[in-house]
Amino acid sequence: MKIALAQISPILGNAERNLKLHLDYIRKAVSRKADLIVFPELSLTGYNLKDLAVEIAINPRKSSVFKKLLEASRRIDLVFGFVEEATDDPGLVYNSAAYLSRGRILHIHRKVFLPTSGMFEEGRFFAAGRQFRPFNTGRVKTGLLVCRDFLHYGSSYCHFAGGAGMIITISAAPGRGIDDPQAQGFETSRMWELMGESVSFFSSAVVVYNNRVGYEDGAVFAGGSFIYNPFGKLIARLPYLEEDFAVLEVELAEITRARKSWPFRRDERPEVIWQSLEKIIRDSHED
Repeated sequence: MKIALAQISPILGNAERNLKLHLDYIRKAVSRKADLIVFPELSLTGYNLKDLAVEIAINPRKSSVFKKLLEASRRIDLVFGFVEEATDDPGLVYNSAAYLSRGRILHIHRKVFLPTSGMFEEGRFFAAGRQFRPFNTGRVKTGLLVCRDFLHYGSSYCHFAGGAGMIITISAAPGRGIDDPQAQGFETSRMWELMGESVSFFSSAVVVYNNRVGYEDGAVFAGGSFIYNPFGKLIARLPYLEEDFAVLEVELAEITRARKSWPFRRDERPEVIWQSLEKIIRDSHED
């Protein structure tokens, strides 16, 4: 399977120009015979939207932007980020990731863990998602995450317990720490890479992480997108800070080989975790 990573810098608040950017990269990925292209978090809108989030939110079932991306998905699978207008609860908007394939919406994941401290204000403007649910793509069972979701290891565990062989995270993570990011990367970038290495190995899954670049309101987004194979080995990492595009070969057969080599999936007992968590939550409410 060939996966294209489009490590881009979206234009804040300009969905039409960002759509054109997406379509340009999709054509590029198709020309290189990629099977899937992954864009970063909120790739259709930019990140620091604040009050603009409600105005720029789109209904996937009615949006002309979605219609064009659905048409593009007839040639290649797409993962991208957008502000979702909730049709099931009018007035709410979500920081969401979509997986489109063969002209259909296969899955939409609403970001669960919304950072709201320091420079982050997501909880003020977005409603929080409530579930992690893997889905079938026709090639491999897949789980979607958005940025901070990935740093809560229970999120990836839910996809692992659900049988996902690939976990895709789209991100808009800033870079912090170290004076020379071009030479060594940011200290915060290592955090994401450690999670990628650990989740891929202990889940026996392909882990895809696409982080945006560029500047917004004084924040610098780190880039450094990567893919790990199901043995926890780095396939490739894109550069920090720079826009980049790469098509990377992933051997899906390695998922089976990894699960034969390490019986984490065979020996997993999610019902024990569920029962234990139920007791923990019940006891904490009784205290």
